[in-house]
Amino acid sequence: MLILTRKSEQGIVIAGEVTIRVLSIDGERVKIGIDAPRAITVLREELVQAVEGENRDAVIRPFTRGLAEQLRTLKTQKRAS
Repeated sequence: MLILTRKSEQGIVIAGEVTIRVLSIDGERVKIGIDAPRAITVLREELVQAVEGENRDAVIRPFTRGLAEQLRTLKTQKRAS
């Protein structure tokens, strides 16, 4: 991870296409501006993590539901025999 120190109104350029600028600093809050081509998606990290979690759950839920049903069926079959 590259760590840089910037003052208000200073910025950095990434790959000659993306500019990130410190717009203001208020205590522990930093307001940044991002100028990037429309082809580059810019998302807040917590949103990406939330979507990844939802995607993981969407894959696991049907599997665990099916597994629970299979276990119930086996339990019922054992009682019947």
